[in-house]
Amino acid sequence: MKSYFYFKVATYILSGLTIGANIFESIYVTVFNKPVFVHLYFIKKKLPRKKKEFLNDVAFYRNLSPKYQSYFEHRLVNFFRNNDFIERDGFELTPESKVLIAASYVKLTFGMRRYNSSTFDKIMVYPSTYYSTITEQYHKGEFNPALKMIVFSWEDFLLGEIITNDNLNLGIHEFTHALTFHGKKSKDKSAKIFYRVFREILKFMKNPDNSTVIIRSNYFRDYANTNALEFLSVIMEHFFETPEDLKKNFPELFFKIEKMLNYKAILNQQLSQ
Repeated sequence: MKSYFYFKVATYILSGLTIGANIFESIYVTVFNKPVFVHLYFIKKKLPRKKKEFLNDVAFYRNLSPKYQSYFEHRLVNFFRNNDFIERDGFELTPESKVLIAASYVKLTFGMRRYNSSTFDKIMVYPSTYYSTITEQYHKGEFNPALKMIVFSWEDFLLGEIITNDNLNLGIHEFTHALTFHGKKSKDKSAKIFYRVFREILKFMKNPDNSTVIIRSNYFRDYANTNALEFLSVIMEHFFETPEDLKKNFPELFFKIEKMLNYKAILNQQLSQ
């Protein structure tokens, strides 16, 4: 009887602490717009050595301190375990192509504690621009929430990784679409912050003065004006490729993206000098 009593007391205490921690973090997130912590791994997973070598081509990873490089690697391994890669039209997925695609998502979500998205679990890759029987148009990439799938033209994805100052990055663009849908559905703190700031950007866009300045500036490519989802993805491309330029031209949008991704913490604390 005593052991059962102690077990019940311990259960109540643990439940109380859990509820208290959740309340504390909810308040913290509301005030500071970021989770209490981001990286906490009791056992960090590691990539095989040959796959890890391909990370040398990822500038974001190279600039991380060794500790945060290990976190990045851990998240890559989880990405591979949670998503299926599918080849199309004769394209052969190599370990290098898989690492580069996964790295694009990991760097986008590196400031989030729960980084895995429930909105996709398949990555389909074509060798180049492909024809969609659904839209009856040629595409470079797309996010299909109904099929839980991200689709890439490898040729265009790779161009986005090689040319880093043209504000065209297919990986960042399509993964941003997936994260926006995830933010709307998920109860996770980071997802809520992401979607809350997305609504702030919508409000910013709906202001006639702001929309007029954006259109007249010709700063963002025309595709950004298609709808709010495309606008966000295009801003995100600018944020990753030419951040200082975005900050100079549209500082309010820059700081919203920084808050949305919890990137101030990454830039200030995690990147090596």
